[in-house]
Amino acid sequence: MSTHARGERRRLAALLEEAGPQAPTLCEGWTAADLAAHLVVRERRPDAAPGILFRPLAGWTAKVQGEYAARPYPELLELVRTGPGRRSLFALPGADEAANTVEFFVHAEDVRRAAPDWKPEPVDPELAEALWKRLPMPARMEAGRRSPVGLVLRRPDGQTVVARKGAPVVTVVGEPAELLLFAFGRGAHTTVTPEGDPDVIALLSAALPLPA
Repeated sequence: MSTHARGERRRLAALLEEAGPQAPTLCEGWTAADLAAHLVVRERRPDAAPGILFRPLAGWTAKVQGEYAARPYPELLELVRTGPGRRSLFALPGADEAANTVEFFVHAEDVRRAAPDWKPEPVDPELAEALWKRLPMPARMEAGRRSPVGLVLRRPDGQTVVARKGAPVVTVVGEPAELLLFAFGRGAHTTVTPEGDPDVIALLSAALPLPA
């Protein structure tokens, strides 16, 4: 039974409601309404969702997403809160937890950290461990592919994930949730700390944002 994904869905919906439809997000060019529409398309429109990942289909996805974003905001948020119907692939046993825990956490922070006065908040330890277990794939597929240097992600207790092999290397240190957000390109809005040669860190920062 889904636990973390359900909790993050509720948190994300609440943050979207509090922010309002025109609020900015960390998703470049998207308002809160655009982000909510993206979530609905991803879960409820299998004809349009493939365009999220595949550029040749992105035009249709953008059209459908725009139509959802234009709906009344309370209606859109209710679709986010209730999620897909029973016939959706996301309704299969285990699918929600596997597919949505990271998705909802990252997008909740996209809303929360877009505010200029955002502050770090503690993450439930069980959720933090769930995010850590899911970190290797985005670390390699997202951060590793973009990094021009060797890249290691390390949590305070010393556990590491190698995002990209090679030398010279930068080690980015932070809590699991912060490292996950860094891997997805939100590093400028995290509390991670890079370790390594300053010139090499500068090369990394040009490709993957780091805190100022």
